[in-house]
Amino acid sequence: MGSGSKRIISTTESLCPVCLRKVKAIIWTARDKTYLEKSCQEHGRFKSLIWRGRIPMEKWVRNKIPAHIKNPSTLVEKGCPFDCGLCSDHRQHTCTALIEVTSRCNLSCSFCFADANKSQEDLSMETIRWMYQCVMEASGNCNIQLSGGEPTLRDDLPEIVRVGHERGFSFIQINTNGIRLGEDEAYVKALKDAGLNSVFLQFDGTNDDIYKKMRGKKLLDIKTKALENCQKYHIGVVLVPTLVDGVNENDLGNIIDFALSWLPTVKGIHLQPASYFGRIPNLPVEEKRLTLGDLMDKIEFQTNRRILASSFSPPGCENAKCSFHGNFMVETDGVIRALNKPSSCCGVETAEAGANKTKAQVARKWSGNNRDRLLNKQPGDDQTNQAKDSWDEILDAINTKTFSLSAMAFQDVWNVDLNRVKDCCIHVVNKKGQLIPFCLYNLTSISGQSIYRNQ
Repeated sequence: MGSGSKRIISTTESLCPVCLRKVKAIIWTARDKTYLEKSCQEHGRFKSLIWRGRIPMEKWVRNKIPAHIKNPSTLVEKGCPFDCGLCSDHRQHTCTALIEVTSRCNLSCSFCFADANKSQEDLSMETIRWMYQCVMEASGNCNIQLSGGEPTLRDDLPEIVRVGHERGFSFIQINTNGIRLGEDEAYVKALKDAGLNSVFLQFDGTNDDIYKKMRGKKLLDIKTKALENCQKYHIGVVLVPTLVDGVNENDLGNIIDFALSWLPTVKGIHLQPASYFGRIPNLPVEEKRLTLGDLMDKIEFQTNRRILASSFSPPGCENAKCSFHGNFMVETDGVIRALNKPSSCCGVETAEAGANKTKAQVARKWSGNNRDRLLNKQPGDDQTNQAKDSWDEILDAINTKTFSLSAMAFQDVWNVDLNRVKDCCIHVVNKKGQLIPFCLYNLTSISGQSIYRNQ
């Protein structure tokens, strides 16, 4: 068989992009590209690029022992993906529960998972309290992300954060475009006083041409001001670029340099290659999709090999085809040293152990004030001389010189793989208090029909 011959790797199930019927699919590879291909009896055959890069997908994927949902809220009747809630066929616990506190937004972005700016009313505080309780009963103390729309349009967002901590959640993050955080310092202070742990900051690039194309206006200055305010109040920030081929995929190296210049306020970068659901400007051109393999290769090239593709690892929580992550330390001479195991690591981990590890790592690495927390100090406490100098140096290095670099490739109706869906650990809380895998909640057909959102 020649190096360019088509070779089937596995079989799975997917959905027809037109009618959303469940269909059989194959995953096959040729050269450095891997595709998911499926066929609907009524609407024909579809092929989607799911991996491309120097690290073959087969070598990237590792085995994992599935988890069992302890408190399923729905019965298995129609089969995945039509019984979510979660059902007993799901294979991973909740790592992050996402609550959309508003559908309002102060931008009109060309790409928007939530298709925000709809006219629905904000969730009431009573409903949010109930949602917190539903998540706690189903999943225990997982990480919470408050999203939208744009959650900072709610004046009571600090109270929502406070209520979440009162309900027993130790890590609460907001997903924001940063406009209000840059304009309203008092609001940032109120969020900090309420116990906000982290800001997931939309950050698509280091020049305003990118923002005008993707978000409709210049935003770099206001995002920089948001970082200044978060820095002032010791709130950890993760930069979150949505990556679109031909728009900002060549700005990765600059984004990384920008993030490093903002250590320790910026705790990491979380890349999200564009997925085609919600509000999108056009249908996908498959060869222009950005895959996880592409991103690892581009990071190595655009950082002049300061960060190697081989320094990234597959996830222990979600499906290995969904994400990569790397933890790094910046040495005094500027050298970036990888801290985690390389991508070639092997072994079998249980899904439950992977979820627990990921929850703990996210809470530890993405929060502000890591040093004081590790010393068990409260903000404003006087410095003591009791800690040893060597321990101080270790804590300073953890807090000021380390950062994470990760990516997640969300699935859309074109490339959805139901085996991946069953391993999802990022769940949206719907208005019934049920937990829906993020990709399924946002997934839309070619005509905009959804399975779960607004249903």
